[in-house]
Amino acid sequence: MGTLILAVTSLFLYSVGTALQALHFRGRVQSNLAITTLIGILALTSHGLLIAQTVYHDDGFDFSFFKSSLLISWLIAFLLLGLNLRKPVQSLFLGVYPLAALTIILALITHSPSRLVSGQSYGMLSHIALSVTAYSLFSLAAIQAILLYFQNRQLKHNYNSLLVRNLPPLQTMESLLFEMVWAGVVLLVLAIVTGALFIEDLFAQDLAHKTVFSLLSLLVFVALLIGRYTQGWRGMTASRWTLAGCILLMLAFYGSKFVLELVFHRGG
Repeated sequence: MGTLILAVTSLFLYSVGTALQALHFRGRVQSNLAITTLIGILALTSHGLLIAQTVYHDDGFDFSFFKSSLLISWLIAFLLLGLNLRKPVQSLFLGVYPLAALTIILALITHSPSRLVSGQSYGMLSHIALSVTAYSLFSLAAIQAILLYFQNRQLKHNYNSLLVRNLPPLQTMESLLFEMVWAGVVLLVLAIVTGALFIEDLFAQDLAHKTVFSLLSLLVFVALLIGRYTQGWRGMTASRWTLAGCILLMLAFYGSKFVLELVFHRGG
C-alpha cells in the first residue's frame, strides 16, 4: 500500500477518534469502549504500516528527527489504547490523536538527514527501543500532569467546568500519574544502562548533552517519587515536578536531534 494512502488513512482515523472523544467530552455522545478500541486499532495499524515504509530500509532503521517522532507518536497512542482498557484515561486521546496526526504530516512534508542504525546492532536497537518507550510514557505523563494541574486549579476555585465534570476523581488522576512516572523511571534507567553498555564514545557520537539531560530528568523524577512518599507531594506540586522532568527529557531527545539534524544538518 502506498505511503500517501497509509498517511491519509491514518489521518482520517485519528480525526474520527478525536471527533468522537470531543463529542463525548461535551456530553453529546456516550462513550463506547469497543468503538474507541476499534478505531484506535485501525489507526495504529495504518500508522504502523506507514512507519514500516518510512523508517525501515534495507541497510537499517532511520531514526532521524521526524521519523523518530512518527515512531514515538505511534508508541504513545499504542500505550494509551492499552491503558484505556483498564484505566480511566480516555480524556488523553484528545491530546494524543492530534499529536499523532501532526507527526504524520510533518514526516511527509519535511526532510532531515538520515540517522541510520544497522539492523544487526542489537545492543543499540535495544537501547533505542527502551529510550523511545520511556519518552512515549513520559509524554503521556506530561499530558496527565497538565490535566491534573488544571483540575486542581479549577476545583480550588469551585469552578465546575467541562474539564472537572469529565475527568476522574482527583485521587484517581494522581494515582495514574504516579503509575506512569514509576514505569517511566524503570524504562529510563534501563535505557541509560543499555546506552552505557553499547555506546562506545558518548562525545564522539554527539551524545554527551543527551546523556546529561537524561540523567537530570531522571534525578527530577526520582526526587518526585521520594517527595511523594516522604512529604506527601501531590496535586499541583506533583504536576510541576513531572512537567519539569519531561521538559528535560524532551530537551535530551528532541533538543539534541533538532540541533544536530535541522541546524547543523548532520546525519549518521
